[in-house]
Amino acid sequence: MSNNKPMPVPTEISAPFWEGLKAERLLIQQCERCSHWVFYPRRHCPACFTHALTWREVSGGATLYSFTVTRIATLPDFADEMPQILAVVELDQGVRINTNLVGLDESEVKVGMRLQPVFAEVDAKGNRLLRFTGLDKDAGALKTLRTVEQPAPETAVPVRQIALDDDVALQALVSDEFSPWSNQVVVDQGLIDSFAQLSGDDYWIHTDPERARKQSPFGGTIAHGALVQILQSRMKLNLGYEITGFSNMVNYGSDRLRFPAPVPAGSTIHARARVKRVERVKSGTQLTLELNTHVLGSERPSLINELVILYM
Repeated sequence: MSNNKPMPVPTEISAPFWEGLKAERLLIQQCERCSHWVFYPRRHCPACFTHALTWREVSGGATLYSFTVTRIATLPDFADEMPQILAVVELDQGVRINTNLVGLDESEVKVGMRLQPVFAEVDAKGNRLLRFTGLDKDAGALKTLRTVEQPAPETAVPVRQIALDDDVALQALVSDEFSPWSNQVVVDQGLIDSFAQLSGDDYWIHTDPERARKQSPFGGTIAHGALVQILQSRMKLNLGYEITGFSNMVNYGSDRLRFPAPVPAGSTIHARARVKRVERVKSGTQLTLELNTHVLGSERPSLINELVILYM
């Protein structure tokens, strides 16, 4: 889960609403003169134009007015949340709020359905955003900070052993089909900062979250491409084969290295691979392994590395 997602900035007018969410209370304004309920927060009543507005707590009972399902993230930071159900809900007081629906399958969502509020924790500082879910859901379970769950370990499968001098078996490894996904690795700001210190690459797009939020085209800091490449060594891949009968094996470099998409700070990444090519050369046998690293939930790879392994 990215920790660089843009967050609302409370103003003098809206601060009570956001402070209320931190306390798991839904506060909206009501006009003291005409009793009109007001949302979004304003200085005056849009019905009678008086400035006599009072913050009042409401239950959050609501009806779904409209919704849409988004499948492509507007920013890379949100790739781990796709698909999202974006909604307009109407509170029992008559005001409408833009929000997200959580804890619901797409098939369960119907215009007009009754909803309850979810005070969703979004960071370790106690900040919360207002979400909604169905009346039959456990709103309390949905309000805690979402963490990425590691997949259960797969049952060990026999690894096929292939002798280095078995040309037919080696060529049979070449495939357009990728391996299963590897384990997952979280690329947080601390890891990025450590790599910046080690490599000397402390460019602000990697190390200055505040400036990156304002000036970066990615809306926040991103990992160094070289860091993402190095982290491939932490990916445990089940390739389904083991080559035997060699005296030495070396990383011979990369035929192709591309970074098609950024890895925002706080992202979770995983990888998969396929054998792209096997060929005999003067010094031994070269196997080209295409390794693709993705941000969890993103179809587009963040790193494509055609790694050449030389067996001698």
